[in-house]
Amino acid sequence: MCLFLRQNVIGQKIDPKFSFNVELGLPGAISNKAFNDIMQGLVGTSLYGQYSFPFHLNFGAGLRYSLFNINEFAVPSPVDGGFHSAAGFLKIGWDKFHNDQFATDIGVKVGYSENFFITDVNKKNGLNSVKVDSPLIESTIGLILSADNKNAYRLVLGHGIQGFKFRPDMIGLVSNEGYSQKNLSKLTNYFIVGFGYTYYFNKEAVD
Repeated sequence: MCLFLRQNVIGQKIDPKFSFNVELGLPGAISNKAFNDIMQGLVGTSLYGQYSFPFHLNFGAGLRYSLFNINEFAVPSPVDGGFHSAAGFLKIGWDKFHNDQFATDIGVKVGYSENFFITDVNKKNGLNSVKVDSPLIESTIGLILSADNKNAYRLVLGHGIQGFKFRPDMIGLVSNEGYSQKNLSKLTNYFIVGFGYTYYFNKEAVD
């Protein structure tokens, strides 16, 4: 009897269908030396809905926000403020429940972001902010653990690329502060490590 029940549980196929997801993490710059030195990641968060097909492909759409603060020890003169990024995105991915509790979700978010460098120096110079629009692509891996039939939690690992090149003058500095053009030529890249929550509207187990 116990063997039959164990085989039955292992043989179940989970069909997650539609879900609502929240991800919260800590971003860190990994490319463009000036951005890496000057900006410190504080928060990166995403909200999105997702539909998963029975053949594991999923599609989603949502919003993303991230905040980087200025490292006061990396600038020659006091600058207070940070970098705000708000984006809308579409997501395509692959997800699978390996049993009735554990799943993986591998995906790519593609969108467009509005980026604002808001500092006291920019305001002093008559600029409320320096605004840069750019495309966004972010690859993610989610390791998911279900709490019950409706709720799940995940570890999120990601790597993002934003299509603009950071320069020190964006935060109000008057020069490139010794960074060469080679240092400034790379697109803004970041990694993110965080946690997430998923609510399943209709997750079913099928034998």
